[in-house]
This record gives sequence, structure tokens and C-alpha cells, in this order.
Amino acid sequence: MDKYGLIGFPLGHSFSKNYFNEKFANEGIDAEYINFEIPNIETLPEVIASNPELKGFNITIPYKEKVINYLDSLSPEARAIGAVNVVKVTHKGNDVVMKGYNSDVIGFTRSIEPMLQKYHKKALILGTGGASKAINYGLKSLGLETCYVSRYERANTIQYDKITPEVIKEYNVIVNCTPLGMYPKTEECPDLPYEAMDTHTLLYDLIYNPDETLFMKKGKEHGATVKNGLEMLLLQAFASWEFWK
Repeated sequence: MDKYGLIGFPLGHSFSKNYFNEKFANEGIDAEYINFEIPNIETLPEVIASNPELKGFNITIPYKEKVINYLDSLSPEARAIGAVNVVKVTHKGNDVVMKGYNSDVIGFTRSIEPMLQKYHKKALILGTGGASKAINYGLKSLGLETCYVSRYERANTIQYDKITPEVIKEYNVIVNCTPLGMYPKTEECPDLPYEAMDTHTLLYDLIYNPDETLFMKKGKEHGATVKNGLEMLLLQAFASWEFWK
């Protein structure tokens, strides 16, 4: 039986395991999907060595960037983004060859593209982690100008306290790539001037639990169009399978 899996830490919130095992059962695919919760990426070679049936795996927080050191090659997107969330494992005799891909960018661009209007030209990306790099790549590929938002003073970022109502009007696409507002801390949200938002504002939250985050709710109150990350999640899982087949 072929094996696929998810590598990350912690994995309590994993959607992938249920999605793929249900898919395998429904489509009569002789495979199983397992969670590999490893507290250190340095144990990845042990996971690979002790699971010779492993044909591919997903990578989640906090290893999307660190995993690159263990791979033999990268897709052009994964190289440009600098983050990987899908790895295809090929066995060639005694050798194991691993190639990294990024399906986050595929899931995100396919999900947000139908919502973009002509007046959506600039985007704020909240957060600077592995997911935000895929979002940045995706938005630029769709023709938008982007700016990262960080709590800290970093090159090429704007800080939350510098986001004025004027910035919100100019950067009217805002993508939340932070965990702020994720279950169980649903009363949290990014610190933004929500009152400056209107019907031209598009808020996209990578979080999918809860269905409607406080970030989305506060934007909606001022007329913003909002969307959570569930469709992106489904689309990136679908793309993962395409890479593995």
C-alpha cells in the first residue's frame, strides 16, 4: 500500500489527513495518509528511511522553508517563493529522490482570481512566514502590487501602526496570513483601521476555522467582500495529488 503524509508540528488542526483518506476510500485508491508530527525537521531522513512506501507528503508549519535543505530539486514556483508544501518521493533503486512544489500558490490564485475587480491593483499581505511568500508570488502573478505587513521593523515591510485609512483605500486587497483569529482564539484580529474599508475592499483570510473570522466580520460590517481559506485548502490539496500521481 502506498503511503502519503503530512509533516509538521503541531498537527492538531490538520485537514489533509481526513481529506486524502476519504478520497482514497471513495476512489478505490490503495493508499493511506498519515500524520508525521515531528518536533524537529532533522528527523525527516528517519521518517523517509522508515517508510519505504512513502510516495509523497505535504509540509506545514513550521517547516515549509527548512525542508528545502533536504530536497534534490524544486519546481520553478517553489524556488521563486522559497517555500515548499508538497514533496514528491521517487524511489530509484536504493536512492530516494525528493522534489519540492508549492501548491499553496495554485490554490490561492485559483480561489481569489474570480473575486478581483479592475480597481484591485494593490494588496497588503499580513504576515511574513512561508505562506505569505506563496501569497505574494500569487498576487504578483495576477498583476497586483504587494506590500508585506509586519509587527516588527523589517526591510520591505510596513508596520501595523503605519496603516492609515489612506493606506486601506490604496491597498484595497488584504490577505491575512497570520494565525490571528484562528480557533480557539476567535476574539483576535489584525489591528487595522476597519472603518476605512468599503465596498471596494477585498479581505481574504487563510484561516478556515472559524468560517468567519473577526477580521472578515469587521470588514463585512463596512461593506468589504470577504472569503476564508477553505476553498484554497481544497484546491491546494487537489493540486498536491496532481504532483504525486
